[in-house]
Amino acid sequence: MEFAMPEVESILYESLQDGSARCNVCERRCVIPDGGWGYCYTRRNRKGRIYSVTYGEVAVKNVAPIEAKPVYHYYPGSRWLSLGSVGCNLRCIGCQNWEIAHEQPCDTAQGKTQFIEPREVVRLAQEAGCVGISWTYNEPTMWLEYTIKVSKLAKQAGLYTNYVTNGYMTKAALDKIGPYLDVYRVDIKGFSNDFYRRIANLSDFEPILENALRAKSKWNMHVEVVTNVIPGYNDSEVHLGRLATWIATRLGKRTPWHLTRFVPYLELSDVPCTPVETLERAREIGHDVGLLYVYIGNVPGHPGENTYCPKCSKVVIGRYHFSIIAYNLVNGECKYCGQRIAGTF
Repeated sequence: MEFAMPEVESILYESLQDGSARCNVCERRCVIPDGGWGYCYTRRNRKGRIYSVTYGEVAVKNVAPIEAKPVYHYYPGSRWLSLGSVGCNLRCIGCQNWEIAHEQPCDTAQGKTQFIEPREVVRLAQEAGCVGISWTYNEPTMWLEYTIKVSKLAKQAGLYTNYVTNGYMTKAALDKIGPYLDVYRVDIKGFSNDFYRRIANLSDFEPILENALRAKSKWNMHVEVVTNVIPGYNDSEVHLGRLATWIATRLGKRTPWHLTRFVPYLELSDVPCTPVETLERAREIGHDVGLLYVYIGNVPGHPGENTYCPKCSKVVIGRYHFSIIAYNLVNGECKYCGQRIAGTF
């Protein structure tokens, strides 16, 4: 069947002698035969050249607060035009956005997306009163070429940009988008190769860690980390302790860490929701290793949604789910004691 979506030549691939080509967008680095597709099903080989088939193809478009990413320390309460396409390079077995992330554009996505020209994205963001554009819902690296084009235009228009990513891109891909990206909200789903093998068919999660460090150190992005705590998979104190320690020692103790409650989906439909007590203990573990901003997510109304001053312990930002219900900062400082709070306000 001939594919109907527009195809744009990839900016990261190598043509090989036998007509196949190696994709260098994500760390799977698929070697794709002529006429074949990569693991993500968003990249195909035509006569030794790899093309992206989801360029500009938008499956989900919303205006959402930055807290929905979740990002808590970059212009809290601001509105962002949030876009998602189809396909993913991980396809986790418990994905909450599986309807689009697990979609295979090569044969089933036709009619489920709408093409939006890059300049139109910027116009829509401005018209909606957004401060920025966020690529979310599915892995943004899958439409790398499009996000670069839109990001360049967004920066020219004075808008901010955000990736909500699984982090499994190549360094080359990160460096392509790096000059135009402000916020890097990365899932560090667990802290062992065994976990990533079980959840996402990955043998080595080290590139995810390296990219988070590179986003911060090389490209000066604002970085926040999310871990969806899954009972029986990544919820042991040892596992969480190792992850928390890595964040504190490598990304820094001022890095926000979001611990979100797992909700059953797909192949993990028989796994129960994360007990709130497990999330509370994980938050304690984060604080014990020195992290200053550790959050509990997917539990609306829990005190762990709030931002607390690390000096006087008072609430500086009160939240209920994605809404801000109290704001006690003055120029990014605690109004009670003057302590500077990490982030951009």
